Amino acid sequence: MKIILSGYGRMGKEVEQIANDRGHQVVARINTAEEWTALQYPKNEQLVVIDFSQTDAVLEVYRYCFDNQMPVVSGTTGWLNHWDEVIEECRVKEGTFFYASNFSLGVNIFFYLNQRLAQIMSKVSGYVPSVSETHHKHKIDAPSGTAITIANQIVKEITGIESWSLDKKSEASVLEVNSYRQGEVPGTHVVKYESNEDIILLEHQAKSRRGFAVGAVLAAEFVVGRKGHYSMQDLVGEIIA
Repeated sequence: MKIILSGYGRMGKEVEQIANDRGHQVVARINTAEEWTALQYPKNEQLVVIDFSQTDAVLEVYRYCFDNQMPVVSGTTGWLNHWDEVIEECRVKEGTFFYASNFSLGVNIFFYLNQRLAQIMSKVSGYVPSVSETHHKHKIDAPSGTAITIANQIVKEITGIESWSLDKKSEASVLEVNSYRQGEVPGTHVVKYESNEDIILLEHQAKSRRGFAVGAVLAAEFVVGRKGHYSMQDLVGEIIA
């Protein structure tokens, strides 16, 4: 498989290493709109775009890929207010789009556990949920896409929690989400349920970026030959089936 890396920063370099280890070839590394415009590629090549670029560039990147029938694996966050627009364009142009707020297999198991725990806690009174995430100082968006997924799961499952808010909890119906940026932390996510008597914690700590990169390359392998919109649930489901 041949891969185009959209965004050749820290994650892009990690993805390239994993791709090489798995026998794939990175044929282009793109950071600017001008580089996309100048891109030359054979129409008959089996290409997949793995995108970890800046938020302000992704919509044009995705449109370019859909127009040219290039599958996209996206790990870029901060653009989800355009989600419906991107998914509709993918459908209309019969493109391929795989999005994950976090590509780590461990995190996606965490998502499963978080949803199940929220379902249980929805039947128990006296506990107040909250979410926190800590990442390296270079991460721009806050909260992380992973924290947003976690928070949305809790909002969906627990009666009385109607929304989430970053850092400040204004009322009982609002789930508190806290974001911290410290040093070179790859990523830590914590769900806390606190009562007057005790605290229940569900936590995931990433040890490095390697797990994210492995998941992104697995996603690229997954989308080859497929059309439509996919997520880590589809990939994990296929792995554990």
